[in-house]
Amino acid sequence: MKGPHTVPPRTVPSTTPAVPTSTSLPTSATVPLLVDVDTGIDDSLALLYLLASPEADILGITCTAGNVPARQVAINNLAWLDLCGADDIEVALGSEVPVLAPLMTTEETHGPQGIGYAELPAPTRTISERHATEVWIESARAHPGEVVGLVTGPLTNLALALRLEPELPRLLKRLVIMGGAFHHSGNTTPVSEWNIAVDPESAKMVFDAFSGLPADRRPIVCALDVTERIEMKPEHLRRIADQIGDEDAALTPDSAFGSRSRALNPVLRHLTDAVRFYFEFHVTHDQGWLAHMHDPFAAAVALHPELATLRAATVDVELGGTLARGQTIADFAGLWGRDPNAAIVVDTDPAAFFDHLIERVSALATRVGEAEEGGERQP
Repeated sequence: MKGPHTVPPRTVPSTTPAVPTSTSLPTSATVPLLVDVDTGIDDSLALLYLLASPEADILGITCTAGNVPARQVAINNLAWLDLCGADDIEVALGSEVPVLAPLMTTEETHGPQGIGYAELPAPTRTISERHATEVWIESARAHPGEVVGLVTGPLTNLALALRLEPELPRLLKRLVIMGGAFHHSGNTTPVSEWNIAVDPESAKMVFDAFSGLPADRRPIVCALDVTERIEMKPEHLRRIADQIGDEDAALTPDSAFGSRSRALNPVLRHLTDAVRFYFEFHVTHDQGWLAHMHDPFAAAVALHPELATLRAATVDVELGGTLARGQTIADFAGLWGRDPNAAIVVDTDPAAFFDHLIERVSALATRVGEAEEGGERQP
């Protein structure tokens, strides 16, 4: 089997094993990124991963309502960026409501502020004066055919940007979406995944807009079918602690709910406190002492599509009815007679992904810890 250095991203007609077999993925050429989020515990880890990745050139972070209200999302992003010394990245507010549906948020999953038990210092910067749609459109126009868009929340901002600039699908290099459920039950209704369920009209607009594009321009869709296999467990945080020489994260199932991390390293401490809340949510919903890391996986695929096995499909979103609204439906066989508009992730190697994630986040935590010890920023 070829290793991840040599296997390109591919669209295949049927399910095949994912390719990564080594613990380290190559640092690829710089990838200009637009990141649209509803931060969010797993969005937070996705952001840390991107900040840790030298190939990620984050042009801007746009904020949408989803896990928590959009302004709280922006505060969370600014706070994480401050913590990591990345105060030059623009954070822009987008839509504070879906295009049609009433807003849903899920503080019971992510905590009152969306970052679990983490108590990040107040950000030192303010939100950009630009709207999220301006960031999407102006960045794509300035770098035609170069920018990878990553959306880990509802697709509201991108849908609004498409209304203003219908050429966005051809201006972007590619789009990576965390959302949907195809052969997997939903996590919001029996058939719908959260990001799609919050704003199904926007999701449909986005998928429709990408119809008829060449295979390498189709959105890569990281749906629950694969992301529910991305299970973070206590040993993953322990491995980060071991690599940076810090306290054991101690996320054991017998520890008291609401316990706080003893870690001295600020990245590990805040990450562990955020993830603990997510673990507690999962265990109280009979999913075990773990946390599904949907968004970090999508972030990794945005930089390294070779992590994923892809299958072409035509995706549509159900907007009517009372039972199936928000369901994503994939036609893999061409029964609708419509052009494919998505490349759905159908397989990956979760262990290889976590090896990669741990390597990157550990390096970031080390850099931030050393900067703090050197007096470059406050705890």
